[in-house]
Amino acid sequence: MFCDAAALTASSGCSSSTRLAERRDLHRQPMSREDKEAQEDELLALASIYSEDEFKRSETAPGGEICVCLDLPPNFSVAIKGDCASNEYMGSFEDIVSFLPPIILDFELPPGYPSTDPPAFKLSCKWLSPSQLALLCQRLENLWEEYAGGVVLFAWMQFLKEGTLEYLKINSPYEIQLCEFGPKCIRNNSGISDSCSATGPAEAVIWDKRAIQDVESVAALIDCILDFNEAQQKKCFDSKWYMCNICFSEKVGSECTHFKKCEHIYCNACLKDYYTVQIQDGQVQALNCPEPKCSSVATPAQVKLLVGEELFSRYDRLLLQSSLDLMADVVYCPLLNCQTPVMLEPGGTMGICSNCNYAFCTLCKMVYHGVAGCNITTEKLVEEDLEEDQDEKLFEEDLEEDQDEKLVEEDLEEDHDVFTPEKLILVREEYLEADAAGKKLLEKRYGKHKILKAVERKSTEWLETNTQQCPNCNASIQKDGGCNKMICRKCNKDFCWLCFAVLSTENPYDHFKDISSGCFNQM
Repeated sequence: MFCDAAALTASSGCSSSTRLAERRDLHRQPMSREDKEAQEDELLALASIYSEDEFKRSETAPGGEICVCLDLPPNFSVAIKGDCASNEYMGSFEDIVSFLPPIILDFELPPGYPSTDPPAFKLSCKWLSPSQLALLCQRLENLWEEYAGGVVLFAWMQFLKEGTLEYLKINSPYEIQLCEFGPKCIRNNSGISDSCSATGPAEAVIWDKRAIQDVESVAALIDCILDFNEAQQKKCFDSKWYMCNICFSEKVGSECTHFKKCEHIYCNACLKDYYTVQIQDGQVQALNCPEPKCSSVATPAQVKLLVGEELFSRYDRLLLQSSLDLMADVVYCPLLNCQTPVMLEPGGTMGICSNCNYAFCTLCKMVYHGVAGCNITTEKLVEEDLEEDQDEKLFEEDLEEDQDEKLVEEDLEEDHDVFTPEKLILVREEYLEADAAGKKLLEKRYGKHKILKAVERKSTEWLETNTQQCPNCNASIQKDGGCNKMICRKCNKDFCWLCFAVLSTENPYDHFKDISSGCFNQM
C-alpha cells in the first residue's frame, strides 16, 4: 500500500530542533557517580544477556545498537501491493514467513541517564512505516516516564520483541506500507511526514525524525525479507537435533539435510554414501529423498555440499547428458573427437555442429547427402570400411614400429583380398579373446578402425538380441530375472516388460491387477 506525499500533514509534540538543543545542553552537564555506575552496569547486563547479533556496545560512546527480531505467529503472511514511484517493481508480492528483518534501536546514554534524562535513540526497520515507527518511539518515551528515573533499556527491548505486533495491531496477512517517495526519501525520512494509515492506537498521522524506514527499493525489500527468513530458518535448523531414519542416530541440524518439499531429514553422512553410489552408477535422475515412495528431489546445491566438487562435476555432466538424451530435438555430433550436442530443426534431417561445423544426416549420421536416400545396411558399412584409405595409411605407419613386420606383410597379402563380412566376424572374435599384445598386432594387421567398428557392431547386435527399449526414453534394458514390473535406470520410469506400457508411479502394480489388461496376473 503506497501513500501520496502531497497529502501528508505533520504533527509533533515538540520540535526536533528543540530536543536536539536540549540534548546538547545535557551532554555538557557533569555525570554523577551513581549515573555512571548505573549506565555501566546496564550495558554489562545487556551484553551478558543477549548475543552479539542482538546487542552491540559502542566503543566510542556510552551506547550501542539493539537488534530485535519479533516472534511471529505461525503461517504469518506478508504482502506488498502496488508499484513504486521509480517503477522498479510492478504487481504484488505475498509470502508466508517465519522471521522478519529486525527492528534496530540505536541509542546513546546522556550524562543525566538514568536519573533525569532519557536515552537518545533512533528506531529503524524495513517493514514498518515511518508512522508505525513513530508510534513505537512515543511508546518508548512513555515507558521511560513510567520507570521514573530507572534504567529502561531492557524494558524497551522486551516491549519491542513481545509487544510490537499487538501495540500496532498487526495481524496476518500483513500489508507492508511504503510511502511514494524516491528511494532516498524513503530511507532518510528527513522532514517528511507520512500519511500511511496508522494501525496503532492513535489515528492521527504523526512523524518523527527518529523513525526511519530503511528501504532503498521495493525489489530490495522483497529480497531482504526472503533472504533473512531463509537465513534464520537455517540458523534454527542447525541448532536442533534430529533422528536420521537411515542410521537411526541423533544428529545436530548442522550435520543434516532437510528436504523442504516433504520435510524429511537425514544426516549428511548417510546421504553422501547414498548419492555417491547413485552417481557412480550413472543414476543421476534419481537423487531423491531416501524415504520410500517420496518424490522430493535433492537440489544441485545440496548434492554439491554432500558429495564434493569432483563427484558433483560428474553428476552435473551426466545430468546434462541424460537430459539432452531425453530431448527428441537434440543429437550429438557423429565425429568421435567432437560429440557436441546439436539442436535439430523441426522436420529436418540435416544437423550442423556449432563446434566443428560438420554437416551430417541425422538418420544415418553420415555426411549430409541431401535428397539421396540413406544406405546403412551391414554390407554397405563393411564395404565402406574396407575402402577407407585412412586406415591403410595408419596401417603403413604402424608397420614401421612392429617387430613382426614381415609376418604382418605376409598375412596381409593373404587376407586382404578375402576380407569378407564373415572374415570380419572371425577377426572380431579373435580380437576380443586376445591379450593386449595380440590386440595390438591385429589392429596393425587389419586396421584399428575396422576392428573397433566390428566390435561396436557386435555390441549393437547383442543389444538387439538380448535387450528391449524403455517405452519412455528408448534406453536399452536387459531383464535377468524377477518380476515383469521394470524400472528404467535412465529416466526412472516404471513399465511392463510384457506389453511395454508405462506404469503409474504411485501404483505401478495396478496394471497387473486389472482384469481388462492383457498382463493380468502375469507380474
